[in-house]
Amino acid sequence: MNRPLVGTLATAVLGAAALVGTVGTAQAAPQHRALPSTHKTKAVDFAGTVALSNCSGSVVRMPGSQPNDPALVMSNGHCLESGMPGAGEVIVDQASSRGFTLLNKSGGRAGTIRANRVVYATMTDTDVSLYRTGSTYAQIEQKYGIKPLELATDHPSKGAGISVVSGYWKKIYTCNIDGFVPTLKEGDWTWKDSVRYTPQCQTIGGTSGSPVVDTATGKVTAINNTGNEDGERCTENNPCEVDENGNVTVHKGTNYAQETYGIPKCFGAGNKLDLNAAGCALPKPAATRG
Repeated sequence: MNRPLVGTLATAVLGAAALVGTVGTAQAAPQHRALPSTHKTKAVDFAGTVALSNCSGSVVRMPGSQPNDPALVMSNGHCLESGMPGAGEVIVDQASSRGFTLLNKSGGRAGTIRANRVVYATMTDTDVSLYRTGSTYAQIEQKYGIKPLELATDHPSKGAGISVVSGYWKKIYTCNIDGFVPTLKEGDWTWKDSVRYTPQCQTIGGTSGSPVVDTATGKVTAINNTGNEDGERCTENNPCEVDENGNVTVHKGTNYAQETYGIPKCFGAGNKLDLNAAGCALPKPAATRG
């Protein structure tokens, strides 16, 4: 996975980036120009993204979310402050006081918002965490002038133009969806129907949890989470692809995301999680599986 950055290393790297007025390091991928497209694209910026202590994320809304609903922040399951969930583990309604640095469109600090619950988190089938904050969407917009990003409800399309927006690095990676992986395995974890990027998106540690924005719609279509760093087979930080026939392939330097189009089906009025809602396919905690 795109490793969370922790401790003094993260502090030193971020400090160096601030001093030189950029967001990369010597190891960071260079900027790439967007691939040519015949479709109109929406400008993608940092507004609504957040920086965590070790990862990236974004303030997100469901299509049916209302201005006075508590705002949700989405990141990866492996970015949880309590540690990475085990294979098969699903976390719901857990206390949290985690703070998020909210960014404006240019990547500057707009302010800080704070969680009061982990609504949902897992690394099974997908790699996602969703936090409930103590602020409503209307309060965030009134105080900071920032609107949430909306989750798309359609399966992403091969070849679609995308931007991976890292609040941690304040860097936008632009590429296309290369295709989809039926099963992606990494260490103890297995993810289903993952997005594979074209080579231009060379995401790095700290980009975990970045929203993947479809540049045609401006909506979030996936969440960045991993890449094969060393060419190893199915080990941590070296995911492998498994096709429908069980054939395993390894693509060193290739990076991946987890689709998010199914998440809105699991949320009802008031942004309340309902894992039993019609069409909701998110894994359930072991005690509630029927």
